[in-house]
Amino acid sequence: MRIDIITLFPEMCESVLDASILGRARRGGLLELGCVNPRDFAKDRHRTVDDRPFGGGAGMVLKAEPLHRAIASVRRPRSRVVGLSPRGARFDAKAAGRLARQGHLILVCGHYEGIDERLLRLCDEELSVGDFILTGGELPALMVADAVSRLVPGVLKKPEATREESFADGLLEHPQYTRPRCWRGRKVPQALLSGDHERIADWRRRSSRLATRRRRPDLLKTKA
Repeated sequence: MRIDIITLFPEMCESVLDASILGRARRGGLLELGCVNPRDFAKDRHRTVDDRPFGGGAGMVLKAEPLHRAIASVRRPRSRVVGLSPRGARFDAKAAGRLARQGHLILVCGHYEGIDERLLRLCDEELSVGDFILTGGELPALMVADAVSRLVPGVLKKPEATREESFADGLLEHPQYTRPRCWRGRKVPQALLSGDHERIADWRRRSSRLATRRRRPDLLKTKA
């Protein structure tokens, strides 16, 4: 799988893409991860990529043409172009799974006051990572890249782990514990020490549903 990020700040993204699991998968040839700077496709000597918004207002808007050229430089016949935008559909585990089945993703990062609407309408979809505003689309793009990449076969050493984590079945994940058995007076639940796989599985199912009911009851409504 290949993921290209269209960003004014490639150095901000490269440090993340080259670290931890993503970096290992990249070096192992399981993922191709790249960054494209729209400034490289600006035609003037100042490499201008933004301008004042029509109608007035604070801030600057990213111009359509440099972004369009940046996308075209890496776009393939079956590429999926995703604009990161606060008004996009909510990015979730289901969306990550869907995008992980694509061969090539192009993630377009906004900045300043946003992106010219005419460019956004050329994207295949818009996604949002939450109901809040950031200074740019780089962090959302990295979140999408990370969530999608870990679902690509071979990226995780134990892919079965993705079947039991939060949101995999519409619920939050059950609590996790490790050594020591007792830490500052707090003990590990006895079921996890029993060695009884059926008992452990039952405890995890019940704990998962309880955690969801307490912390994210909206997920239970969705399942219903």
